[in-house]
Amino acid sequence: MGQFLHEFFSPLDFIRAVPQVWNGFIFNIKLMLAAEALVLPLALAVAIVRGLPGRAAAPLRGAAIVYTDFFRGTPLILVLLLVQGFAQLNYFGLSAETLFRTGLIALVLVYTAYVTEVYRAGIESVHPSQRMAARSLGLSYMQAMRFVVLPQAIRRVIPPLLNDFIGLQKDTALVTFIGLTEAAAQAGLYSNDFANDTAYIVAAVFFIFLTIPLARFTDHIIRQRERRERAQAV
Repeated sequence: MGQFLHEFFSPLDFIRAVPQVWNGFIFNIKLMLAAEALVLPLALAVAIVRGLPGRAAAPLRGAAIVYTDFFRGTPLILVLLLVQGFAQLNYFGLSAETLFRTGLIALVLVYTAYVTEVYRAGIESVHPSQRMAARSLGLSYMQAMRFVVLPQAIRRVIPPLLNDFIGLQKDTALVTFIGLTEAAAQAGLYSNDFANDTAYIVAAVFFIFLTIPLARFTDHIIRQRERRERAQAV
């Protein structure tokens, strides 16, 4: 038991590993924020395209369906390796020197597909009569979406969106597989240098401290929505 505690919960190694792991964790935070800033608008655009009416929009709807099905079904680690392969071949402006961009593109591709489905569920949860009423007032399809449907849909999907971003925050650790030195990689370097795995606990603590506030905020929003729905029912 003593050997286990020393290997994973050494107070001295915990304190000594904090600066090194923190330097890598800052990278995780930057990657998460950049990915979120791109995923939110891109996923909304894809969700709107999936709902476009008419035969003329069929090719666009088909492309959106293929995209979401492919990237939701492909593990993130494989997408990271595929994008890294493009970087090694200098495709799409990527190279061995653009590892941050490589990791960012992979995260955005996968999480845009997930968030698209969240948005789409929110849009479809708005009763069709809302859209029909907007059209009867002379609004175009896109105006009805912008002023009537989307404001209601986005409010409804905030909790699942936050849950997706909790997953995104944790998945930034996977970019270590393409050579980026983030928190998990720094913990591994410390473990190799000092033959002690406490640094992995340090990395886990950093991720947990970032995740818990998001989880509690999600719970708060859900409770608020439930109170509003109960008040409206009364």
